[in-house]
Amino acid sequence: MENNTSLQQQLLDAGVHFGHLRKKWNPKMLPYIFAEKKGIHIIDLNKTTEHLQEAAAALKQIARSGKKIMFVGTKKQAKEIVTECARRVNMPYVTERWLGGMLTNFNTVRKSVKKMQSIDKMLGDGSAESLTKKERLTLGRDRDKMDKVLGGIAQLGRVPTALFIIDIGHEHIALAEAKRLGITTFGMVDTNCDPNKVDFAIPSNDDATKSIAIITQYITAAIAEGLAERQAAKDEDVEEVADDEKEKKAARIQAEAEAEAGRGGAGRRPGGNSGGHGGGQKRRVGGPGGGGANRRPGGGR
Repeated sequence: MENNTSLQQQLLDAGVHFGHLRKKWNPKMLPYIFAEKKGIHIIDLNKTTEHLQEAAAALKQIARSGKKIMFVGTKKQAKEIVTECARRVNMPYVTERWLGGMLTNFNTVRKSVKKMQSIDKMLGDGSAESLTKKERLTLGRDRDKMDKVLGGIAQLGRVPTALFIIDIGHEHIALAEAKRLGITTFGMVDTNCDPNKVDFAIPSNDDATKSIAIITQYITAAIAEGLAERQAAKDEDVEEVADDEKEKKAARIQAEAEAEAGRGGAGRRPGGNSGGHGGGQKRRVGGPGGGGANRRPGGGR
């Protein structure tokens, strides 16, 4: 409870509870609105805390399973925050404009990424030196343009498992593509949006920099925990495999030693038994029977 109270205080200090004007509200946000003050809706921070922790737990599990989570925040207030947080946990991100079909036409987008990477290679290994100065400048400009839009997803090899969106109203194209592909969606939802459009809605102020920062950083910390647990599990598996290998090796060496000792014992012949048996075969018994055969009775004849 103390942790929740502390988190609520941090959310309050960051202005997460400030919504939009009443005339701009979405009636579906009614369960998350605490009150109205001077024509502005106030978001219930108890609901915000509850939904934030729920979303963080789900994202932590996704990260622990080794899947990718894409951060989407093209608003001016969110660009730097999203870029910093996504890079911290090595996740893909989009902070410039959302290209139509970035998810639904992912193969074509990957071709553009590969083209950008091939230009990087040309400029890096010196193969572009054979081009004219004008051609090199044009190539560099094209590369900068592509990097600005596609740089955040350069290492993304497949469609992400989840999207974390800042302002689902502003990023409606990204949300629609994710829904079409069945991708799990998480989003900051202000009082002017429909919370039912995302799988995990976090009722919060999506316009203030401080509000965006505290929510995004909390989510990022949860993802980092999931990645750390995944790495720890991998290390344990490696140690277990190493221990198993050591045990198998020790057992194999012991079995070989026992087999060698058995072969040595089978090849050894005891001398006492052999000598005694041989002596018994060579000994000739000259008993009374032998003498009797040569003796001729001569009494009375």
